[in-house]
Amino acid sequence: MAQFAYFCGTEQFQPEVLLEHAVRAEAVGFDALAVSDHFHPWVDDASASAFVWSWLGALAIRTRRARIATAVTCPLFRYHPALVAQAAAAVDRLSGGRFALGVGSGEGINERPLGWEFPGPRERRARMAEAIAIMRRLLDGEKLDFAGKFYRTQAARLYSPPLARVPIWMAAGGPQSATLAGRLADGLIVSVKAPEDAREQVIDPCVRAARDAGRPKPTVVAQRWSILARDEGAAWQALRAWRGLRVEGRLDEVDPSVLRARADAMDRREIIGKYAWARTAEELVEIYRPLVEVGADIVTVQVTSVDQDATIGLLGEQVLPALRRLAGPA
Repeated sequence: MAQFAYFCGTEQFQPEVLLEHAVRAEAVGFDALAVSDHFHPWVDDASASAFVWSWLGALAIRTRRARIATAVTCPLFRYHPALVAQAAAAVDRLSGGRFALGVGSGEGINERPLGWEFPGPRERRARMAEAIAIMRRLLDGEKLDFAGKFYRTQAARLYSPPLARVPIWMAAGGPQSATLAGRLADGLIVSVKAPEDAREQVIDPCVRAARDAGRPKPTVVAQRWSILARDEGAAWQALRAWRGLRVEGRLDEVDPSVLRARADAMDRREIIGKYAWARTAEELVEIYRPLVEVGADIVTVQVTSVDQDATIGLLGEQVLPALRRLAGPA
């Protein structure tokens, strides 16, 4: 039976507001809380960008039941992978063993502001292989000497180790990264627009790679962006913090003001059209139905609206029960 996660967007809400959203999401019945990790947001005029690892400590104390996960953090540039392992272990302890470490290969908007180059996908995959090796071994309790092409450690050890085995979930968007996730990670994070494409290009290659490596079937975490809005004006208002996310060059740009300008030069209907738009709870259920049907173990609801608190209530009252019925009995 699938579980359901609520996505907490650090790029949209200031940390104190986002924390209350997450606490409410747990209260209305979500099984997990997933959070993004950014240095810069997607636009500069309607945005936020708090340090997520501080926020996760607060979330761990304020919640009691829901699994907590990054979706995702990048352990390749501005963070050394050993530092990410240390942070993950601390959050796991504070949450009583509820943490899952979701990782991805990053975006220029988060790495370039701090002076890092942002290489192509081949180097990022090579870095990720080393990073996962370091994080896994440290989280599993090893004192680690590591000499790789990109990272080094010397007698590194976590002296506040996690309470439980912290799973590492890796985001992937194509067969090569999915294969890497299957070989090295415990789970796969995949954005689903066309379910068949997601299955053929990402989920199946990951599962095959895990099987070929003699590893357990990976946890599949499927996510999709949506808008809940009654009309086009409300949809555009709901997307204010996210409108730079869908413009050309967003992976490489360093300045949110540039992405904002590009977005505002486009027809707003074009940007709205890049998101799944629901006007009712029933339409939201239909948006996330394919993620259940694709066989995801965890379905992450990424939804923005002009009244997020009311939307969380609606999700708990109407959307989650309907999705659980679709997922079938435990």
